[in-house]
Amino acid sequence: MTAIALPFAELTPHRVLDLLDLVGLHGDGRLLQLNSYENRVFLVWLEDGSSIVAKFYRPGRWSNAQILEEHAFARELAAAEVPVVAPLTLRADGDGVQLLGDDRTLAVTADERFAVAPNRPGRPIELEDPQALSWIGRFLGRIHQVGSRGRFTHRRRLDIDTLGRAAFDRLVDGDSLTPAEAGPWQAAARTALSLVAERYAEIPDATWLRVHGDCHPGNLLWTDAGPHFVDLDDTGTGLAVQDMWMLLPGDVAGAERCTHHLLEGYEAIRDFDRRELRLVEPLRTLRMIYHSAWIAERWQDPAFPAAFPWYGSAAYWSQQTTQLREQCERMTDDR
Repeated sequence: MTAIALPFAELTPHRVLDLLDLVGLHGDGRLLQLNSYENRVFLVWLEDGSSIVAKFYRPGRWSNAQILEEHAFARELAAAEVPVVAPLTLRADGDGVQLLGDDRTLAVTADERFAVAPNRPGRPIELEDPQALSWIGRFLGRIHQVGSRGRFTHRRRLDIDTLGRAAFDRLVDGDSLTPAEAGPWQAAARTALSLVAERYAEIPDATWLRVHGDCHPGNLLWTDAGPHFVDLDDTGTGLAVQDMWMLLPGDVAGAERCTHHLLEGYEAIRDFDRRELRLVEPLRTLRMIYHSAWIAERWQDPAFPAAFPWYGSAAYWSQQTTQLREQCERMTDDR
């Protein structure tokens, strides 16, 4: 039997420090692995007393061109004084590493690709605070203001095809669906995708722009100076609402309250097409399908069975079917 090549299998703490040495960042021996399923991220203390965050990209997920577009967008935002944590310019300080990009932000070896950013700690966002929500709205407005000035060439488009149909096909073609639950889940997912397509068709003239792409509370940190983003790994071309819906609670009253405060801040910076609010439940639906496919694709990574032990069981797929049917009801009732 052929052995499966596990991602990050060789990325030991010693290897991390050795790689950072190659770009002139000399650790003092202390490092801490941070929470990240997709990539491997380490907080590393350096000999000069400072600390940095090193992100090692999952093999095969993004091309070098896609990663460099992520870096360029982050640095463009930072240059516009939008509070994001952008990658640092690196310098080759040893053999075996190549630096890519006009700003030399991506380090590539025979087996790894990584970037380094300054350590910018913070605390979780208080999404119950109206002032915080309005501040986040202004923050997103500034991001989208910069995002509307250019376009991506290599990053993906965050639409129903990428987030829904392609994910559905991967699950159907794979082996994670249990036999008894496969039919009901597929039927519910097909109905859901049809309803999502109807919602997108309502606004064929919507404005697509460069967005954060994965704007959930875990990617936002708060300091006395306000919020900042720590990760643009999923940046892509999307609608403005893509960066809002994950900040909204699931109940109608709570979502309306949060939306009001977010838009109060956002519209102080730039206009928002309120027709896009009709896509909140469709985007929530796409996230359900995409998340299941995402776990399935990474199941050979030991971190995933440990983090999602219930995944792939009959109970899991039965629950997913129920939730998709509930989403169908929400989208149907809101026609």
